[in-house]
Amino acid sequence: MKRYRAIFFDWDGTAVISRSAPADAVAAAMAPLLTKGIYLFIISGTTYPNIAGGQLERYFPPAQLRYLFLGLARGSHNLGFDQNGRPTHTFDPQVSKDILLRIHQTAFDVHQELLRDYDYPTDIIFDRPNYVKVDLMPGNDRDANLFLSGDELGAVKRALARHGYHAGLAGLTELALNCGARHGLAVRPTCDAKYLEIGVLNKADNVDAFMERVLAPAGIAAEECCFWGDEFLELDCGLNGSDSFMHTPLTQGADFFDVGTVAGERPTHLTHLGGSVETFLRFLKAQAAL
Repeated sequence: MKRYRAIFFDWDGTAVISRSAPADAVAAAMAPLLTKGIYLFIISGTTYPNIAGGQLERYFPPAQLRYLFLGLARGSHNLGFDQNGRPTHTFDPQVSKDILLRIHQTAFDVHQELLRDYDYPTDIIFDRPNYVKVDLMPGNDRDANLFLSGDELGAVKRALARHGYHAGLAGLTELALNCGARHGLAVRPTCDAKYLEIGVLNKADNVDAFMERVLAPAGIAAEECCFWGDEFLELDCGLNGSDSFMHTPLTQGADFFDVGTVAGERPTHLTHLGGSVETFLRFLKAQAAL
């Protein structure tokens, strides 16, 4: 097995089965790697309070936390830990209130067009940092499993088709791009079937920030890194899941692994292993043994 100097990974569905699940198992697998000075980067669309109940730092002493970072909220937050082991924002991009308001307007335009032209109901979640979530299946409650699972992809496509919308999820992202352009924004929409997320940042901004500001100064190249997630799946023609955005010009020399369990096409640059969280935990333990 190849030994990596830096490991990037998604949280929900990759490191833990749900954000409400205990983090003990993954923390125990992470600790030996941090002790060895291997950099670990959690890259997730959520915010810090949803990572191990907002208390991830309690699992590790400050010496280990030197090598642990989090890229959260679709590019909005980049966190490390200070000398006392407290989480601290490092190099967060600044999104102005004006841009945020235009993101909100863009999401509302998408909602209005679907309701006006197709009688298709959506809900909008505005209280996210620098982005908005348009709920495409308001009646479908994911409970604690906040990641793509089961037949959600087919369910949302069928629901849209019943309302006469046949452009699929790719059409919805194009709609978001067009609505954003009306407000002078180059939005970067993503989708996980249930949610269409609209903002000007995504996971690419997180990983590129860490590649440039943490790993490059440490002399670590992309070829010494690997990336893990469970949402690389092609959701529609040319539209891949949110983890696919971790593949950037700065990371393309790295190795990519998918533990997702939903069947379908995936980008050719990655290895699909399946097996969800257990596969990822086995990998961490194997890396620690090298």
